[in-house]
Amino acid sequence: MKKIAILTSGGDSQGMNAAIRVVAKTAMSKGMEVYGIRRGYKGILDRDIFKMTPLDVAGLAGKGGTMLLSARLPEFKDPAVRTEAANILKEIGIEGLVVIGGDGSFHGAHYLYEEHGIKTIGIPGTIDNDIAGTDYTIGYDTALNIILESFNQIRDTAKSHDRTFVIEVMGRNCGDLALNAGIACGANGILIPEVDSKVDDIVKIIKKRREEGKTYDVIIMSEGYKGKGTIIKDLTDKIPDLDPRLVVLAHVQRGGSPTAADRLLATKLGVKAIELLVEGKAGLMVGVESSNIVTHKLSYAWENYHKKSQEDYEVAMMLSV
Repeated sequence: MKKIAILTSGGDSQGMNAAIRVVAKTAMSKGMEVYGIRRGYKGILDRDIFKMTPLDVAGLAGKGGTMLLSARLPEFKDPAVRTEAANILKEIGIEGLVVIGGDGSFHGAHYLYEEHGIKTIGIPGTIDNDIAGTDYTIGYDTALNIILESFNQIRDTAKSHDRTFVIEVMGRNCGDLALNAGIACGANGILIPEVDSKVDDIVKIIKKRREEGKTYDVIIMSEGYKGKGTIIKDLTDKIPDLDPRLVVLAHVQRGGSPTAADRLLATKLGVKAIELLVEGKAGLMVGVESSNIVTHKLSYAWENYHKKSQEDYEVAMMLSV
């Protein structure tokens, strides 16, 4: 294999740059030409493709965001659009494509391989941690630590004003960020989409805390929780004098320098991605399971996705009072 390309797609996550650096340097060390594609699959159609040099990836390990930029392209669901993209890659002579992103990005890589023979490898990069075939995705650990820091700050003001706060965190339909941040922070209640989270359970915790003389609460809620749109009203209806406040952390969770854990994960997965292409393997994703680097078909990422959160949720709620 002589020419490969790299793209990042979908929502950015900390550690994408680290992965880009590792993939590029590993490929270059094997004598390959490496091309960067700006703004994901859109960049292929726009022919925004450039030959990368070692200087392009120098110092990237600790930088947040993605130097290749990112974008979403719903039109890529159209087979005709995928055909156009594949033809452009073949015209340029790209033999392998490393895609860093979430399950939507993996769908694109899957179809480029299955329909057009483009040798693709997927590296899971998303703060949501919502991809099957890997215990952790690149960016998840950093986002989790950002939530922890924000929680500590909000807890300080909650205590100062005898107030109840609900912190909304990202994750789409995956509650991993909310659940594990809640356990690590000692949240006073957690609301996630995977289990039957009820406002009444939160109300019981708040009332119990007041009986014990605790005058504040900090609750963590996943953005995928079905009742998030009415959470403040629901709490106020059940405890009229509560005066709860909502804090939406939003995109602050995607920014900043990646943690050591995310940099190391990006390194291991990036090296493995190039090893697979060298071996002639494709249509695969790389991941980490029980500390081991593993591979699965790209479609495994969404076909086998499910979260078993009930046990951890019960522990978290037990500790919430």
